[in-house]
Amino acid sequence: MSASTQSEATAESTELEIKNVLLVDDDVDLANTLKLLLESHNFIVTTSCNGADALREVMAFDFDVVICDMMMPKMAGDMFYLAVQKIKPYMTPRFLFVTGHADNPKVDSFLKSIDAEVVFKPVLTEELVRMISLVLRRAEDEAKSASA
Repeated sequence: MSASTQSEATAESTELEIKNVLLVDDDVDLANTLKLLLESHNFIVTTSCNGADALREVMAFDFDVVICDMMMPKMAGDMFYLAVQKIKPYMTPRFLFVTGHADNPKVDSFLKSIDAEVVFKPVLTEELVRMISLVLRRAEDEAKSASA
């Protein structure tokens, strides 16, 4: 098998693997809509309505992608991220933030400080799926460089 054929086969097998997504958003209607959308793209989706509940989910399972709203009750997205960074730092490259607060200086500052991947509301299907693929590649690259 040539190197290009091997890499194509590897890319295909990665795409065929079912990925587990944690979706953290306090907007229940949006979360349910995104859950259905992601499940139609063969993702297994666990939803959580705030960072505190999501932290319990992360303690119990290593998700492939964490889609996280920034503004939520109990624990905002930035605090959730920082908590995950302390307990499971290897999961931080798996974050994709979703926010409707693009003009909020605190949100903007935080996202820039961690070089975050972000999707702005209203969320477009194609953009969300594209960004999830980007996060999966980024997390895979981080894992490879950490083990090297």
